[in-house]
Amino acid sequence: MELGANFAARLEPFLLMSKSAKGAAAAKLIQDATAAPGVFVFAELLDMPNIQELSTNKQYEPYFSLLQLFSYRTYRYYLENKDSFPPLNSAQTTKLKYLSIVSLASERRILPYSLLLEELQMPTIRELEDLIIDAIYLDILRGKFDQKEQQLEIEYTMGRDLEPGQLEKVLAALQNWASTTASVLEALDMKLVEAAEHRRSVRTEIELHEELCTANLKEVQERLKESKQSSRKTGPYPGGAGDSMDVDDPPTEGNVKIRNRGRGLSEVAAKQQRKRNRL
Repeated sequence: MELGANFAARLEPFLLMSKSAKGAAAAKLIQDATAAPGVFVFAELLDMPNIQELSTNKQYEPYFSLLQLFSYRTYRYYLENKDSFPPLNSAQTTKLKYLSIVSLASERRILPYSLLLEELQMPTIRELEDLIIDAIYLDILRGKFDQKEQQLEIEYTMGRDLEPGQLEKVLAALQNWASTTASVLEALDMKLVEAAEHRRSVRTEIELHEELCTANLKEVQERLKESKQSSRKTGPYPGGAGDSMDVDDPPTEGNVKIRNRGRGLSEVAAKQQRKRNRL
């Protein structure tokens, strides 16, 4: 649930009583409302006709200023203009310090302890942290302590009433924020387009590289295939086993004997032929 969502309901009883309260009763109503637990917004009460009448009454004008103080001003402002307000009791002082933290948080997200100690006139860091813890439990703000850096990191706060004339400043700030946001979004859109184009370019380069690698690999494979086919057609390398010349075996002892025996038979036959011729 959003912080401060039930604060308006806490103010409702005082709005009902303000319809009939005048003068001193209206001043007393303001004192009660600013001290009441859980009541942290006062704009509707401030706009009630009987309350507005106090601003024109010198006797009760300080009470009207008191309601303005709790609506949109701070504890430091109270200290600097103390004579313009009725004295604050303990509950009012604590509540105003809570609201002052909210106002400080609207200007900066990181609140140094040194700043808070000065603005809230807190004597020690321990008491300051106790005050902040109570404000967190009351749904006035959300944040966390950074004790190492001695600071309070604000995450979220309730909203305070707007001071007269401040609405225009808020609208101007919102318009400025909207313009800045639009510029940032436009710049982000351009970056996204550039990133998409770069991605497409890189993808195209990768695809071309893969195609080139595939083509080179295919060419290498075809050349290897052609080389193998060519080597099969040309046959073995010259001087190999297929071209070896026939070499006569060296004569053996058996061969010599056979030749000699053949020669002896032919000589005997020749001699017999010669004998026949003589006869």
